[in-house]
Amino acid sequence: MQIIYQLLLIVGSLGLFVYGMRIMSEGIQKAAGSRMKSILNYMTINRVAALLTGFALTVLVQSSSATTVMIVSFVNAGLLSLVQAIGVILGANVGTTVTGWVVAILGFKVDVAALAIPAVAIGFPLLFFKPFRRKNLGQIFMGFGILFLGLSYLKDSVPDLEAHSQILSFLMRFDGTTLASMFIYVLIGTVITFVVQSSSASMAMFLTMAFTGWVSFPAAAALVLGQNIGTTITAFFASIGANLSARRAAIAHIMFNVAGTLWVIILFHPFLRLINMIVPGDAYQMVNLPVHLAMFHTIFNVLNALVFLPFIHYFARLVKRLVPGEELIADVHTKYEFRYITAVQDTPEIYLLKVRDETTRMAQIVLDMFSRYRQVYESPDRDMGNEVEELQEIEEYSDQMQFELTQFLSDLVGDSLTEDSLDTVNALLRIVNELESVADSTYSLVLLTERKYNKEIFLQQEAHNQIVYYNRLVEEFINFVRDKLDRHISNEELEAAETFEQQIDETRNRLKMEAQRRIKEGSDVNSELCLIDFLKHLEHVGDFTINIAQALDYMH
Repeated sequence: MQIIYQLLLIVGSLGLFVYGMRIMSEGIQKAAGSRMKSILNYMTINRVAALLTGFALTVLVQSSSATTVMIVSFVNAGLLSLVQAIGVILGANVGTTVTGWVVAILGFKVDVAALAIPAVAIGFPLLFFKPFRRKNLGQIFMGFGILFLGLSYLKDSVPDLEAHSQILSFLMRFDGTTLASMFIYVLIGTVITFVVQSSSASMAMFLTMAFTGWVSFPAAAALVLGQNIGTTITAFFASIGANLSARRAAIAHIMFNVAGTLWVIILFHPFLRLINMIVPGDAYQMVNLPVHLAMFHTIFNVLNALVFLPFIHYFARLVKRLVPGEELIADVHTKYEFRYITAVQDTPEIYLLKVRDETTRMAQIVLDMFSRYRQVYESPDRDMGNEVEELQEIEEYSDQMQFELTQFLSDLVGDSLTEDSLDTVNALLRIVNELESVADSTYSLVLLTERKYNKEIFLQQEAHNQIVYYNRLVEEFINFVRDKLDRHISNEELEAAETFEQQIDETRNRLKMEAQRRIKEGSDVNSELCLIDFLKHLEHVGDFTINIAQALDYMH
């Protein structure tokens, strides 16, 4: 019973640590706001920028496991290439060392319990302030306090080895100095990191084990090497079911970390002596172990990144050979499913990147649908049956996209978001619904075109030319707005969109009046009413498109 209670204490302490880290991470992300988006945009410039982005992103989310899952998700969404993803992964491995330093310096050099409660005392009142910036700051303090409270409990909950000599004798058999014992500790570090799903949390555990004398310096260093492998497994499982590029990114992460671990194992004892020379104090005294381990973790990951950085392109080619295949393009004739990869430490603000990418894709599908309608209208000799069937499938696909994306965005509203991100979610909800309305009106135009041909309703040449012109004007407007979906629209661009919509309205009114005039002059009533129906649906498309442009004004 005592063993079960002790185990619950350790698990509960670790749970407090992870929960505090998550709260602090959310606060940091919200406080970063637009700067975080700048960091994410920075990752595509070059390999060094990608590495720095991975470092900054991991510092923000406080978990390289979460970062690499996000990277796999970005690759899956087409936001990152494999080469860029490898660069970000290198940076993520360096970024995860920051938490180790915080824990090593503050967690074992000072009384963290004495820091934890005051941090909560500062953060708690700030949570009730109306300005979001103060709330975010309060969340950071609260997370910091809970994190170090968990760390304090974790240190106290680890059993005293003097009272458990049988455990000590068992551990001494695997002291990390022999190759076999080294591999055992690497395996243990891998499993623990995978189970807790956070490299930062597992690092805190290993530092605590070393500080309390459970493991020696070589054994603790081997655990840290295992942690670097364990953090890759989460991203690998997340990539299952994703596209080929995402699977390649996950495999590249595993290969990189395993290769890094192998070269350190070959030079293991000289590497430990180097760390002992760099860091003051003897690593084989328990009180000095946390800082030595933090330095070991940092130098290992920095050297690993520097060794692989110049060879990223060659490494990417190797991964493509090991994981062969061609990327399949999404088929609009199949059922749409919004696939996104979740991290244990969810980051709703980052998921918005995936939704924005899917929204742009939806806009392209709708634009292609309208272009095909226009071609059908201008080519009366083509087979209407097959065309109508295919366009109906595309319209149904857009309905499915609307449902899936709306449902996901509605769920995001339930998460704690910054004001800017909440505005973006609301804008995306409106855009997705307006795009679906464009698809509906476009399909109505297709059916109207089919009825026109089947019932042999012939427009006068003047009226036909007017619809051709109007079709192209509306298509140009959709294309104009589609190109702006990946960013906030400028005032000048919004004015240009409003000019487009005004031109569409004025053209509709003019063409409608001309149709009414021709009816009075004895023109065929059915053909003129058919033209007026075309004008009505095309004007609706213009209305939906200007609504999208106006929604873009709220995007951040």
